[in-house]
Amino acid sequence: MNRLAREASPYLVQHANNPVDWFPWGPDALARAKAEDKPILLSIGYSACHWCHVMERESFEDEATAKLMNELYVSIKVDREERPDLDQIYQLVVQILGRSGGWPLTVFLTPDQKPFFAGTYYPPEDRYGMPSFSKVLRAVADAYRDKRDDVVAQADELAQSIAKVTEVDEAKGFRMGPEVLERAVFTLGRRFDDTHGGFGTRPKFPNTMPLEALLRRGALDHDAGSLARVVLALDGMRTGGVYDHLGGGFHRYSTDEKWLVPHFEKMLYDNALLLRLYVDAWRATKEERFAATAREIIAYVAREMTSPEGGFFATQDADSEGEEGKFFVWTPADLDGLLDAEEYAAARAAFGITDAGNFEEGGATVLSLVKGAQELATPESPALARAKGKMLAARETRIKPFRDEKILASWNGLMIRALADAGAALGDAAALASSRRAFDFVKGALVKDGRVLRLVKDGVTRGPGFLDDYSFLADAALELYEATGEPSYVAVAKELADAMLTHFWDDADASFYFTPADGEALIHRAKDPHDHAIPSGAAIALGVLTRLGAMVDEKYLRHAERGIERLAAAAMQNPFGLGQTLVNVDRLVRGTVDVVLVGAPDAPATQALAKVAFEAYLPNRVVAWQTGAPLLAADKPAKDTPVAYICRGRTCSAPVGTPEALRALLASG
Repeated sequence: MNRLAREASPYLVQHANNPVDWFPWGPDALARAKAEDKPILLSIGYSACHWCHVMERESFEDEATAKLMNELYVSIKVDREERPDLDQIYQLVVQILGRSGGWPLTVFLTPDQKPFFAGTYYPPEDRYGMPSFSKVLRAVADAYRDKRDDVVAQADELAQSIAKVTEVDEAKGFRMGPEVLERAVFTLGRRFDDTHGGFGTRPKFPNTMPLEALLRRGALDHDAGSLARVVLALDGMRTGGVYDHLGGGFHRYSTDEKWLVPHFEKMLYDNALLLRLYVDAWRATKEERFAATAREIIAYVAREMTSPEGGFFATQDADSEGEEGKFFVWTPADLDGLLDAEEYAAARAAFGITDAGNFEEGGATVLSLVKGAQELATPESPALARAKGKMLAARETRIKPFRDEKILASWNGLMIRALADAGAALGDAAALASSRRAFDFVKGALVKDGRVLRLVKDGVTRGPGFLDDYSFLADAALELYEATGEPSYVAVAKELADAMLTHFWDDADASFYFTPADGEALIHRAKDPHDHAIPSGAAIALGVLTRLGAMVDEKYLRHAERGIERLAAAAMQNPFGLGQTLVNVDRLVRGTVDVVLVGAPDAPATQALAKVAFEAYLPNRVVAWQTGAPLLAADKPAKDTPVAYICRGRTCSAPVGTPEALRALLASG
């Protein structure tokens, strides 16, 4: 057992039996590299990463390869979910060198942490047009020994490039207007796959942030083309193999352009972001299949991803029994004896199960729905429903993929917000209760004296928290306030917003750092407003300040406006990378629709009014109750019965007391 046996991260513990003399990131490893004048081999991955497991089996478990690593390097293993600050910095190196980023990430550093060479997966022998890992190990070590001046120069140049590559300069004199969203959506359209839905070809990821921008343009500006593209993408994902048709929830991405064959890992954040998007698509279209998908995601999270304490686990692996996808795929033989003749025929027809299969060799099939979207709007047959129930029960007897049970503050914030919003929109009391319970657990475990820690697992916490930990939790707190009317959630959001401004905000530049001012000193203190697999923590932080500025104190809005205006031109030009910022721009330009509810939150009449607000597609809304939002609730005295006001800008409607009147008022624009 090497040093990783003492770590909290399941990903690091998975490597504890490697013959590699692994270090976790920390002062011991860095001091060893300096003392022995050895380069650092930094390997970054995560527990659900398929190719991380492949490289471990091929190289890190191999005695000869491990011997090379131990002789030539100080080897450090990092969980990118635990240390996104390191991953954020060193992923940029691969991109600067002209390669695609991803995991496993393999970076070679000088002892002072500066990178001089990087890649991702390396095979054990020369193949795929790549050199073997052992060949790379020797070549890099030789260069460090024999060409030290060149290596140091390369490291210095890369370190300087890292500091520049994520910079977004403010476009002086640029004025935000309605054309920002229109022009950005035009740019997104050029990358859209109008045959299968989604963006690009293969591999194909959900890319929820750009889809959210398209949905806003389509629904709010009556752009039929943009709305149709969102529907095409959501139907493509929902019918494809990237969706788990038995257990619910989405896999990470599709290896093809048709959404058919995924890499089978499931990530908490993907399902949180897709849950919100499907709920919003239901609001905008009233197509029941989108609400059904949302309910299935909720059921999946409750069944598979919820800890006994209420928090949400991070990931589920792609592999089981050493094979990718084995848990999820089916052959006709798997159905024999499990289903009766009617169920058998229904399952094979619905899911495209064939003798030849569609997944690798051996006749296995990744389940997908081969019916068209319109057919999906009709209820499934009783025979298919019975078949699905039996297949899910049978699948539960298989050996399950590994589940990473660490609870991350930021990813939990995403799911807490999604469940609060979905619960309010769909009238799902259990989803809302799950959201509240998770928030209580995460707040109790990871929010200490106004500061947020990164994660907890088995009672062990790790910190510090990063910007997304603060901003995603604050965002979740505001969503819970809107869904429940409890002002305590606003107090938490305000506390976290104040902490963000104190520890992460650069007032001179109107921007957020990713790491706190008192965090570990790395070669670069990153400011990255770009979305990646999850939304930008900075963009969500600006959204939180915008919401608090409308409800609590206008000082938050002043910070938000400066930060959003600085990025507006860049978001218009690069909506794919700055989709969440584009949403913030739209909110400022279009203005909010504020629904102010005056009446006891638990009164049936108040709840009936709230239901109308939550069912409507109002992406820039604030639902404010009589307590918790003093700026909006001012001058709105209680009536004999609960009432609602609609405020747009500084102008509020007369109070209305019935759901029908409120619905009509919202529809009037």
